Amino acid sequence: MKRAVITGWGAVTPLGLNVPEFWRRLLAGERGLHKITRFDAAGLRNDLAGEVSDWRFDPAEYGLPHEPDLATQFLLAATREAWGASPPCPTPLPPSPEGVGNHDPSAPPSRLGAVLSSNFGGAEAWEEYAYSLREPPVDPEMLREFRFDTAAEYLGRLIPLSGPVLCLSVACASGASAIGIAADIIKAGDAEVMLAGGHDCLAPSHLAGLSVLHTTTAEDIRPFSKNRSGTLFSEGAGMVLVEELEHARARGAEPRAEVLGSWQNNNAFHITAPDEGGAGMQRVLRRALEEAGIAPEQVDYINAHGTGTEHHDPAETEAIKAVLGSHAYETPVSSIKGAIGHMMGAAGAVEIIATALALRDGVLPPTVNLDECDPACDLDYVPNVAREKAIRYAVSISAGIGGSNAVVVLGKW
Repeated sequence: MKRAVITGWGAVTPLGLNVPEFWRRLLAGERGLHKITRFDAAGLRNDLAGEVSDWRFDPAEYGLPHEPDLATQFLLAATREAWGASPPCPTPLPPSPEGVGNHDPSAPPSRLGAVLSSNFGGAEAWEEYAYSLREPPVDPEMLREFRFDTAAEYLGRLIPLSGPVLCLSVACASGASAIGIAADIIKAGDAEVMLAGGHDCLAPSHLAGLSVLHTTTAEDIRPFSKNRSGTLFSEGAGMVLVEELEHARARGAEPRAEVLGSWQNNNAFHITAPDEGGAGMQRVLRRALEEAGIAPEQVDYINAHGTGTEHHDPAETEAIKAVLGSHAYETPVSSIKGAIGHMMGAAGAVEIIATALALRDGVLPPTVNLDECDPACDLDYVPNVAREKAIRYAVSISAGIGGSNAVVVLGKW
């Protein structure tokens, strides 16, 4: 089986428009959650969210005739950073030496694909389209903007995606699932390079739905705290370049982390509530570690889903303890959602980037806004302050509405 490594990453988040800014501010304990300014939040359960600030997008920089939907803009910017060039199009990846991949500088890589994910696709464009129906004529081009595969279409214009191209939507497990599936494609030898990650933007329609479900807190997000009452949502994108190891070496790319294992499953239990003891998360965590060839006692750090919801945080805690046993009490666990909110389809991708950075730098991001420990959440959640710790193996856990779970296991390079 081939080996899959991460050779690039990019992110647009409420804590910054690129990975270095996001990582610096995350480790500093900053928060990117503020009152919504882009639209009227009246009637929503909470007017706090993680908006992307100071956003500018020039379609001409991407060779586009017009602005795509906001969520797609985030994805294209994150892809450009992950690609490692500005702008990335239409130039293909640096050519590989003869015998490995495509070595003709005038032709695109023959085995380059993508796995993209989103919870709500072009929600902002859909709302604009629905509103415009009141005052015809409607621009037919708007139809393109809110399809779930729109981002893949735009990405294919910029980068020659001639390999597998998939679009996922498995709620909040989407971003992690995308990266896990991309790594599986690489390991199976079905591609040499895969772009993978997630994207979403804030819009009234889905925030209204999440308010009705009461997953949104009426107060503030406090992962693993005794007084937690729900999550807060945010927007942005996270993208990574997953590459076959020998292909990366041949073209001189430096691996940043290795994707050792991953798994996805479903609780098959309830639309929002986790099953007893986090049984579904137990299964997916155990299976991902088995695929990675990593014993539970070898796990050095867990980047948790940690939404701050009443039932999920203790269920995730129980799942970790069930799989890691007594080692769970020696393993630092943190949730970055207290800092950046829940980035929906992008959450898992950005959290995997943070996990890879923790491996690289030997610094664990804190669980900010954890103010009072819950007896049901009794692990080491790295409260409020980043911590230096050399780690070799790390796990990122994601879960979503509908019962979807995804786990990705990373190894230090």
